[in-house]
Amino acid sequence: MDVSELLNQVKDSESFLVFVRALAADRADSVIKVKASPSHPHDSDGRESTTIESFLKSAIAWAEDSNFGLTQGLPQSNPWRQFAVFLYCGKIYE
Repeated sequence: MDVSELLNQVKDSESFLVFVRALAADRADSVIKVKASPSHPHDSDGRESTTIESFLKSAIAWAEDSNFGLTQGLPQSNPWRQFAVFLYCGKIYE
């Protein structure tokens, strides 16, 4: 299952950990692909965040820009999903 699909299913600690495991596996797969073809400055998924520092910077920027997703309609009643989206945005947010 795609990481973004798992993100949409996060509702509790168990589904959060399923998502985080998938996100970690997605990153590991991307690292392998980049090592096989290092000519591209971004990873194989087009990620900007190729270091932990840039990953966290992207996640923080999303949290600050969106008030932790509230301005994007993310329900405050599901903090597991909020944190999952925070991590996911570390991957995709510029």
